Amino acid sequence: MFIVMLGAPGTGKGTIGGILEKELGIVRISSGDIFRTYVKKDKEIGKKIEDYMSKGLLVPDELVVQLVGNRLQESDVINGAILDGFPRTENQAKELDKLLSKGNNKVNLAINLSLPDNEVIARISRRRCCPNKECGEIYNLDFKPPIRDGLCDKCGSKLVQRQDDKEETIKRRLEVYHSTADELINYYKNQNVLKNIKLGSETNLTSNDVGKVLVEELKATI
Repeated sequence: MFIVMLGAPGTGKGTIGGILEKELGIVRISSGDIFRTYVKKDKEIGKKIEDYMSKGLLVPDELVVQLVGNRLQESDVINGAILDGFPRTENQAKELDKLLSKGNNKVNLAINLSLPDNEVIARISRRRCCPNKECGEIYNLDFKPPIRDGLCDKCGSKLVQRQDDKEETIKRRLEVYHSTADELINYYKNQNVLKNIKLGSETNLTSNDVGKVLVEELKATI
């Protein structure tokens, strides 16, 4: 099964994807994690990616399709994958279809998470990350604070705020997201695989709530 997580930054794609990964045994592939890996290990590609991410811009289609395509060829994707952060545009969605068709696969479900922009900004600006590449745990000072102030619960590293989690960058990321969101959502709607879910104060649904419900629904179909 191949699942695509859609939605603006900070809507809970990573949290829900992580729950699905754990409960369904399907690997979660985060484009953000892929990008950060290249930033650390590949000076040429990493510098290009870092320039785009620091400005809140999308990594060009050709490069992101290549990197995600490489990841989809790894052995742990044999049972499918949960794609978090890719595709971001209709063109990327079409390229993903081509990649999956090589293995006679397709996107089975596209989960679209929506959250008001003001709540997105509040969520992300309060996010803190463990810089230890062997850990990478993510916290939120409101919803998931560390036990010890400023320190990772798992490895003890000093937590940091990523450049792309600062308010000015978040606003730019939201502008970029809204510029391509409708065409991508309509693409999957036309394929009859789209599931819309509203989060936040409007519905009182949390990412954990949604994750649990989705697990039960998907277990019934596997």
